[in-house]
Amino acid sequence: MPIKASELILNPDGSVYHLNLHPEQISNTIITVGDPDRVASVTKHFDSVEFQTQKREFHTQTGLYKGKRITVLSTGIGTDNIDIVFNELDALVNINLKTREINKTLKSLDIIRIGTSGSIQKAIPLDAFLISEYASGFDSLLHFYDSEAFQYKDISKALMEHTNWFEAKSSPYVVKGDAQLMEKLSSNKTHLGFTATNVGFYGPQGRVLRLALQDKDLNDKLASFNFEGKSITNLEMETAGIYGLSKLLGHRALSMNAIIANRATGEFSENPTETVNRLIEYTLNKIVE
Repeated sequence: MPIKASELILNPDGSVYHLNLHPEQISNTIITVGDPDRVASVTKHFDSVEFQTQKREFHTQTGLYKGKRITVLSTGIGTDNIDIVFNELDALVNINLKTREINKTLKSLDIIRIGTSGSIQKAIPLDAFLISEYASGFDSLLHFYDSEAFQYKDISKALMEHTNWFEAKSSPYVVKGDAQLMEKLSSNKTHLGFTATNVGFYGPQGRVLRLALQDKDLNDKLASFNFEGKSITNLEMETAGIYGLSKLLGHRALSMNAIIANRATGEFSENPTETVNRLIEYTLNKIVE
């Protein structure tokens, strides 16, 4: 049965509504970044760029890096945007946009996030590269989908008990990155971590400017959490949503984090742009190995 026009919204030219893309304009390997301006920071390393477009915060470029076709796409900040980006990416490869019917043969994309993050562990130094093995979402995105089969409920339960989780907040969900991509992109230059995906940058990540926090000790509780040797290492705003929707849609995803702040020590990188650029080059070269 065709998907209704109100559910799968297309632009007048037949492209998906928010991303403004047609299926042939993306590759099977996608790099996501938060900042629209960071797209060019990735594609400046490409041999060539064949296509680019931008609508709102969603900036896309597709081209060749050492002979491999790669798409770089900005998501903006937060898992609400991840919901848009990942559903529309999936529609591009798994739904016939002309007939509005799901394809009989489904395609799996490789999706790699390159983003910035703050460590909450003294042992994860500034300017390090951290790969998110697990991610816990403090938003509610995955709870809107039939997703329990992909959640690590025992870790979630232990986390809520350890932090004395405030009942008015959304229950954390825990998901895992793709094992094959993890093996491919890991090296002695990377740390393996457990990422907390927050719903905001200030209060949800324990920053105080003028507003008091509901739980001023939450970051310390997160830092001291340990489940069978797994400790929460860093805070950011997209990874859990990326992992959850990728699992549900049948795609492979991994989050690469440039650690530009250490919340435990109060330090911030002296050259965060250089750290991100080094992570970009590292990730691109690992992709084509």
